[in-house]
Amino acid sequence: MKQLTLLILLGAWLLAGCQSDSATPTALPAAPSTGITAEPGTAVSSPTSPTPNPGSQSITPVTSISLFPVVTEGLDEPLYLTNAGDERLFVVEKGGTIRIVQDGRLLPEPFLDIRDRVNARSSERGLLSVAFHPDYAQNGRFFVNYTNRAGDTAVSAFQVTADPNRADAASEQNLLTVAQPFPNHNGGQLQFGPDGYLYVGMGDGGSGGDPQGNGQNPATLLGALLRLDVDQAANGAAYGIPADNPFTNDSSRRPEVWAFGLRNPWRFSFDRATDDLLLADVGQNQWEEVNFLPTGSQGGRNFGWNIMEGAHCYGSANCDQTGLTLPVYDYQHENGRCSVTGGYVYRGQQFPALTGNFFFADYCSGEIWSAVVGMETDGRWTANRVLSTPSRIASFGEDVHGELYVVDITSGIYQIRE
Repeated sequence: MKQLTLLILLGAWLLAGCQSDSATPTALPAAPSTGITAEPGTAVSSPTSPTPNPGSQSITPVTSISLFPVVTEGLDEPLYLTNAGDERLFVVEKGGTIRIVQDGRLLPEPFLDIRDRVNARSSERGLLSVAFHPDYAQNGRFFVNYTNRAGDTAVSAFQVTADPNRADAASEQNLLTVAQPFPNHNGGQLQFGPDGYLYVGMGDGGSGGDPQGNGQNPATLLGALLRLDVDQAANGAAYGIPADNPFTNDSSRRPEVWAFGLRNPWRFSFDRATDDLLLADVGQNQWEEVNFLPTGSQGGRNFGWNIMEGAHCYGSANCDQTGLTLPVYDYQHENGRCSVTGGYVYRGQQFPALTGNFFFADYCSGEIWSAVVGMETDGRWTANRVLSTPSRIASFGEDVHGELYVVDITSGIYQIRE
């Protein structure tokens, strides 16, 4: 079996998806004032002091960071940032374009322009992410997740042209189209795991409270983390099913499903040093959560939605938690918080003091926290608030060297520094 470690931060990216029980999406929050300002780091911890696991004892929890502006002009609603195995940064814009930042400069022409087929008319729709094939340098193949004109989720492959800074918009090969019953909770994250498979985060289909029960129904692709083999297509499909996916021999469930019980896994990541999976799931009205699967974890995990919201029963005082994988961290909707944005474990070289710290944020409050993987009490993590900003943090991003970036949908790209 191929090894898997997924840092899954399941995060929904907008206020509409986390607070309302209405099927009608809320408009984007008002743009904050420009500039990034820091406040002293504040610890948010369990009632008792955490006891580090052996792997975390040499890691120092971060208590403060700074943000250095990289690109603050020329981007239109940036949502995501990643790399293609080289020095360039690729920035996804909500409206349907991917831009390149090269040598600190935003190139004028987009790498990909599919605005003609993207529906970005509401807050949680649009071009949502991009993932470059592990062998991109050889095959020039990359994958995007977007909302199509019909309002459904499309996962498609594209090819780069002879010009490394231009993709062929006509090369689209659709892998998967998933009907969306409501315009929110679209998920959107794509990531290649350390096992070489493509992971796709799918929200529960929207509205509020999961009225169709998709989160607890692995017979649907909604409310789930999918795992696809894009190199070994089978039976006329555009992708194959990994042999160790949990439901390959269960005709009553979808074989693409790797894990379920998710509300809106907006952003998740794999730790490049350990292969662990951290997944942040955006909550309904009260709780945001971070989930963790250590490397080598088997598929079939049930993260609990809509039985649970965070580590708390949803809609009732008591609930049956048998068989559920509960979050390692959750936080409440207070002080303007509304929607968790998942991030990455820092594995860069420029700022050794940040090494081993996992960074995540809240979209509405602009707060950024750090947590050390494995530093826990009774299975629960401690997190430090390391920065308070006026930003709307839609994503974090990682460059080829493991340096980390913040994507502010209103103002641009910033590098995380000590």
